[in-house]
Amino acid sequence: MLLKISSYIFSALLLMSVTASAQVKQKKDSVHEKTKLTAIRVGVDIINPIKTFSSTDFSGWEANVDFELKNYYPVLEIGSWSRDVSLENGQYTNSGSYWRLGVDVNMLKKDPVKNMFFFGLRYGRSSYDEKLTYTIITDEFDPVVKTLQNRGLNSGWAEFVTGLRVKVAGGFWMGYTGRLKFAPGIHESQRLQSYDIPGYGLTFKQPWWGFNYYLMWKVPFSKTK
Repeated sequence: MLLKISSYIFSALLLMSVTASAQVKQKKDSVHEKTKLTAIRVGVDIINPIKTFSSTDFSGWEANVDFELKNYYPVLEIGSWSRDVSLENGQYTNSGSYWRLGVDVNMLKKDPVKNMFFFGLRYGRSSYDEKLTYTIITDEFDPVVKTLQNRGLNSGWAEFVTGLRVKVAGGFWMGYTGRLKFAPGIHESQRLQSYDIPGYGLTFKQPWWGFNYYLMWKVPFSKTK
């Protein structure tokens, strides 16, 4: 009798163990299903090329890629930027590249197409050279031309972002990102104080606004429910 009861207890414990193990696995699989990478989207900005062709003091481009993890989208943005600005008594030029890394959160959680209205954060960093050529004019002496330059500078900043991503047709998407840029890293020890940081903008504008409009292509990795 005791042996039979022990057998029942052992069987019950074994069944409970198997059931618990199956539930844990199911929960892990469910979490994995919710957070797995389901698509990648690449895009190019059209604002910088428009500025490049419509102005004489700016040249640049920008591209981005984001990764769909349910309602979260890790984002990488890269670009190039140069300026040639005429000042009151001289000329300022810079040239460099930059990247931004961050994440967007889609607020349209139940949209079946995955259209996005999002908020996000970015950390940006730029590597660049800059030069200022200016003329000193006095009544006593002939004009004197001076040159100051910085090479191999690195500056970082932070951004709050918001925007839209809308599916147009097939894998083609369009959308914009509005940026509030702040806390630029300025090299105060330099004789030439940075006037413009590629990817950020004018250093005396704190905070500083930015805007990009992207044409994008989305590549799905698996179908989402």
